[in-house]
Amino acid sequence: MIPVLQVGDRAINNNELIPLLKQYGILPQLMREIIVDNAIANHTLTAEENTQAYKQFYQQHQLNSEDDLQAWLQIRGLNREQVDYLATRNIKLENFKRSTWADKSQSYFLQRKAKLDRVVYSLIRVKDICIAQELYFRIQEGEQSFSELAREYSQGPEAQTGGLIGPVELGVPHPVLANMLASVQPGQLLPPTPLGDWIVVVRLEKLLPSQLDEEMRQRLLNELFEHWLQTQLKENLQNIQANSPKLQTEQDGVGSSDVPRQVFKPDKAQ
Repeated sequence: MIPVLQVGDRAINNNELIPLLKQYGILPQLMREIIVDNAIANHTLTAEENTQAYKQFYQQHQLNSEDDLQAWLQIRGLNREQVDYLATRNIKLENFKRSTWADKSQSYFLQRKAKLDRVVYSLIRVKDICIAQELYFRIQEGEQSFSELAREYSQGPEAQTGGLIGPVELGVPHPVLANMLASVQPGQLLPPTPLGDWIVVVRLEKLLPSQLDEEMRQRLLNELFEHWLQTQLKENLQNIQANSPKLQTEQDGVGSSDVPRQVFKPDKAQ
């Protein structure tokens, strides 16, 4: 059997390759890259996009001359033809994301908006409900400031900032706390509430609504792409797992030419 890879004295044949990729935890990353390659295979660039892609590639790797490029390729064991693949891959991927999900970004934003809105809030956490109630009444009556009491009594890191936390997206805090903050108006003080092992007193300071600007749109495209990619990856890993016994059987007594090839072809993105 002709080895597909020779590493020192070890010859690795076709039947060993997938088990080794699994063993070293490399298989998911390899499959991810193949899925991406298949997805962008039919995407072509304009002359302007191609020029921009090369410019970014050279800047990213600090390649300022032909000698720099040749040295960079030699270190990585690459040839000149592979530069085109490396230089244009990212922009092709971005084009794929936009062509597939751009028209879904508005609806996805509305779906996610409740967790993308940012808040600034003040928090005091203690273990004793009686202390929490006392602090709540002092703040409510204006006897002491929230900041002063947080520094003195709060038992979390927020004590260092006078209880002030944020801005943070509403998807970040504990779900119960996030729901509390989403249900009140800025300036509103909430009574002591159990939260895990703590009793918390909370006041919403500011609500900063999210906007579907270009930065947010790119973030959402990345999220949609990643959801799709994880689904594709899961399906292909399951296929590999289902075929593993067959591969092992053939490894025991059949030549490499009979081993079924693993082909990763993503379904059309939804």
